[in-house]
Amino acid sequence: MDQREIEAAAAQLLGVRRGGPRIAELTVKPASVAEAHAIQDGVDAALGEPVGAFKANAPPSEEPTRGLIYARTIQASPARLSAAEGGDRGVEGEIAFRFRRDLPRRAAAYTREEVADAVDACAAIEVVSTRFIDGRERSALEKLADCIGNGGFVPGETVREWRKLDLASLHVALSVNGAVVLEQDGGHPIGDPLAVAVALVNMLGVKAGQYVTCGSCTGLRFLKAGDSCAVHFEGLGDAAVSFA
Repeated sequence: MDQREIEAAAAQLLGVRRGGPRIAELTVKPASVAEAHAIQDGVDAALGEPVGAFKANAPPSEEPTRGLIYARTIQASPARLSAAEGGDRGVEGEIAFRFRRDLPRRAAAYTREEVADAVDACAAIEVVSTRFIDGRERSALEKLADCIGNGGFVPGETVREWRKLDLASLHVALSVNGAVVLEQDGGHPIGDPLAVAVALVNMLGVKAGQYVTCGSCTGLRFLKAGDSCAVHFEGLGDAAVSFA
C-alpha cells in the first residue's frame, strides 16, 4: 500500500467511528502488519482522541501486533453499556495490566523485569465490536487495521502484588446472566500475559495510567441486549459488564 491507499482505508474506518454506516470491507487491503498498523495510526491521527489502553498479541515466532483502545470507550467495572456503545456485544475475559509510570519507546528493549516493576494487574472484559458489517468474514490483517475489533474495555480493580500469582494457570470463571458458562484453569493464548505487555511496550512505549489487555482466556462470546457478563480470576478479581 502507498500512503494514498493507507489514507483511503483509514478514511473508511474513520467514517464508521464518526457515526457512519458499517462497511463491508476495506477497498484496499493491508498486506502486512506494518500496513495494518499504519491504517490504525491514520485513524488515530484524524480522531485526535486520547488512547487509554491497548490490546496486543505476541504469538511465539510471529510479529507482535497491537490495537488502540480510546479512553472514551473505557468504563470501570461494573460497567453498563448502551446498545450503541455495545455494538456487536462480543465479550472476552482477559488479564490486563495498568502502567504506573511512563515507559517511553527507546532503542534498547525493555526487559521483562522492567515492565513487571511498572505495572499492576487486573481482571478485565474486552468488548468486541468491529467497524465491518461482518467482522468474522474479514481477514486477520483487515481486523488488525480496525484495532483488532475493539469496541470497549472494562477493567476491574488493580492488584499490586500480582507477581505471586501464576497468571498462566489462574482459575477463571465466566458467567452470563448469573450462570457460569465457562470454568477452567488457564486458557491464555500463549500462556504468558506479561510477555504480551512487554511486546507492547517495545512496539510503542506507554504512558502512566494506560492499560494493556493481553488476550482472551475465555474465548469470544456474543451476547444479546439485556444480557450481563462477569469474569472472575482467582486471586486477581472480577470484572462485569451489562448491555442495556
